[in-house]
Amino acid sequence: MSVGNNYDVIVVGGGAAGLMAAGVCAERGRRTAVFEKNEKLGRKLRITGKGRCNVTNNCTVQEVIACTPRGGKFLYGALSAFPPEETMRFFENLGIPLKTERGRRVFPVSDRADDIADALAGFARENGAQAVREPVQSVLAEGGKVLGVRTSRGEYRAGSVLLACGGASYPGTGSNGDGYRLARALGHTVGPVVPSLVPLVEQGGDCSQMMGLSLRNCGVKVTRQDRKKPVYEDFGELLFTHFGLSGPTILSASAHMHPMEAGLYTIHLDLKPALSEIQLDARLLRDFEKNKNRIFANSLDELLPQKLIPIAVRRSGIPGETRCHSITREERQAFGRLLKDFPIRISGFRPLAEAIVTSGGVSLKEVDPRTMESKLVKGLYFAGELLDVDAYTGGYNLQIAFSTGHLAGSFL
Repeated sequence: MSVGNNYDVIVVGGGAAGLMAAGVCAERGRRTAVFEKNEKLGRKLRITGKGRCNVTNNCTVQEVIACTPRGGKFLYGALSAFPPEETMRFFENLGIPLKTERGRRVFPVSDRADDIADALAGFARENGAQAVREPVQSVLAEGGKVLGVRTSRGEYRAGSVLLACGGASYPGTGSNGDGYRLARALGHTVGPVVPSLVPLVEQGGDCSQMMGLSLRNCGVKVTRQDRKKPVYEDFGELLFTHFGLSGPTILSASAHMHPMEAGLYTIHLDLKPALSEIQLDARLLRDFEKNKNRIFANSLDELLPQKLIPIAVRRSGIPGETRCHSITREERQAFGRLLKDFPIRISGFRPLAEAIVTSGGVSLKEVDPRTMESKLVKGLYFAGELLDVDAYTGGYNLQIAFSTGHLAGSFL
């Protein structure tokens, strides 16, 4: 049964990329419908940044590309047409004042992700885009050209269809991988989908004993057993959890690691990045002299967070009850080296459902980077996380969603 509704454009997915594209299409006078199975538009957008929404990163196009380990060069056209500065101007013109915080991360002044989602949904609605609360079962195509979509209620016709259904992270928000199924059915190649920007599980139980401890200024280096050079290096915040490690530096590190080979990786923490080994040894010498009659385990309060001390003492090999004046020069220097290179062996990734984004998706070789149109099916477009692109944490992935959505909306 056909419900008899005809549109110029059908956007599948009412998230960041889909709503941006729908608003741009409708603004151009195109009859546009957004098909979203959730009752509320922008559901995933509303929980990003722990409910604050890291809208973008206040940086250049080149810096976004540099922070996109997979697919960065493909995005040059989309990012150039709608760079971070345009994203910021766009939301501020919609009445949402923004602020830039540490790491150039941009948030709404209100610290409310709902404000961003509501503004974006309002942009689409006020330009005339219609929301249709039905899940799309398939995309209709014939002779290499899109005809519309099919839902449980029937067929909706359109000359252009944009797939912006998200990846497979946070499935509770509706991103359950439907877009991959729709793309495959139309002949597109979908690469292996794995979690990215995801917390890491440790081998052993040291992290669980430090659960809840957050380090704001920590050096992070990732090594792999079968490689000589580090896989990734970073500096910033991390969090010890009951299963291992999380926080911005760890999430970004995960983007350079392969989940199926997680056991090959070690995270090396520099707990005192502001000090060289020589400077740290001088600090330890002063501290041990100051506490020369105290036992080693009770002499580190000014040097390390309380939760870290028992683990550091055990790993040092120096008995905790040793008096500081009895610690040898070799033991002290070895302890300093431990603080500069504190290893955490990794055993796995947390589940895909806990990932901020997914790595993998529709092959970029099959999408025109100048328009986001499929090279295989005329009138079919892609935007957002469904594409095989993913970036570090810090607002880059939302910027990619806005840029690819805006570009697609300009051609749909």
